[in-house]
Amino acid sequence: MTYALVRANELDLRSFAAAAGLHPELVRRLVALGILDASCDCSGDLWLEPGQLAVVARVQRLRAGLGLNYASIGLVLDLLDRITALEAALRRARRLRG
Repeated sequence: MTYALVRANELDLRSFAAAAGLHPELVRRLVALGILDASCDCSGDLWLEPGQLAVVARVQRLRAGLGLNYASIGLVLDLLDRITALEAALRRARRLRG
């Protein structure tokens, strides 16, 4: 059995918050709202993948552009993801039809 000494490709809460330009408590709140995906280690510390920084950028654009609260932003992000999936399915269907 082997144990990783370092979590590969993940940032701890403070490093992620610093990279995103956010307070760590706001990052915790976004995780609690389901806007950001995080894993938790055995000591309860949060770890986030660097790709989640793109989600933070989307959140910041929606908050600044539309003035939405964070709970609303979660809903808008879900709807945008569904629209993207539907558009991709429509493109695939059109290609199959020729």
